[in-house]
Amino acid sequence: QVQLAESGGGSVQAGGSLKLSCVASGDTYSSNCMGWFRQAAGKEREGVGIIDSAGTTTYADSMKGRFTIARDHAGNTLHLHMNNLKPEDTGKYYCALGGGSCGTNVLKTYVGLDFWGEGTLVTISS
Repeated sequence: QVQLAESGGGSVQAGGSLKLSCVASGDTYSSNCMGWFRQAAGKEREGVGIIDSAGTTTYADSMKGRFTIARDHAGNTLHLHMNNLKPEDTGKYYCALGGGSCGTNVLKTYVGLDFWGEGTLVTISS
């Protein structure tokens, strides 16, 4: 069993920055793919970005240039650096983990991401 714990959410003014973190614990031996996803009120969950155990990242097109994913501590800690935040970035951000592939299809469909955190709230005011 794997547990994921997100932190770092909060409120920030538009144009500001925020860093989210996710710590994986438990049986994390098979953890090739980790990623961030978000869901705004009244909208479907969407992929933000994913990263494999080698450090290769894949981002949603709308996130490129503003959001950056990093992974450390032997692959068990995940960070999301968010810059130039906009009100439409408001939502609940989730961390996910899986032992399989980590390609574009995973970002889109979440296939193989078997463990999810409870999420952390991010609120961006104008």
